[in-house]
Amino acid sequence: LLKFTRDGRFLLQIGRRGASQGSLDTRNLNNAADMYVHPETNELFVADGYVNRRVVVFDASTGAYKRMWGAYGNTPDDEVSNTPQYEGPGSPQFNTVHGIRVSDDSYVYVADRRNNRVQVFTIDGTFDREVFIERPTRLLGTAFSLAFSEDAGQQYLYVADAGNGRIRILDRQTLDEVGQFGRIGRYAGQFVFLHNVAVDSQGNVYTAEVGGGRRVQKFIRN
Repeated sequence: LLKFTRDGRFLLQIGRRGASQGSLDTRNLNNAADMYVHPETNELFVADGYVNRRVVVFDASTGAYKRMWGAYGNTPDDEVSNTPQYEGPGSPQFNTVHGIRVSDDSYVYVADRRNNRVQVFTIDGTFDREVFIERPTRLLGTAFSLAFSEDAGQQYLYVADAGNGRIRILDRQTLDEVGQFGRIGRYAGQFVFLHNVAVDSQGNVYTAEVGGGRRVQKFIRN
């Protein structure tokens, strides 16, 4: 990971490419998928998930390692099978940690892509709750990217579900699905390989597609 000023001056590097010793390495990452800086604690939360299987936290100013965890708050373990489980108990380890956001009330929301779920943790990595997103979905997985609604309480959690080509809207507290939009396709309002979601201060939703999609769409809040 690299940190720059707004005008492009280099400030900080965490880890070195090709140097990772696995999910317990405190110095290096391995194809990190997403990151988020939590202003209240000045901590950098990293979804270190394309190869490694963890959330890892660094000091956002110095890059010093602070803590890490796997699914359910377990110690990350690269030896656990990464074959997706479509029923029964959830996998005890992450399987492509793909998105991460920290709410204003200091809960960490993690998109566990190929396990088709979102897990929620306290700021120290203690497991709180989870929700499966169309769990039987194969291939791409479902939980790709996360965003919160713009209201003061961040009432809603937006989940980019690439496997089904939808944005799912969850009540952030209960994790119940309260709405959705989109489907797989190439027309406006449809998605091909939906990869990221973001929400602006007016409540408008932005989506990014990769692969065959290769576009950004904006959805106006009514």
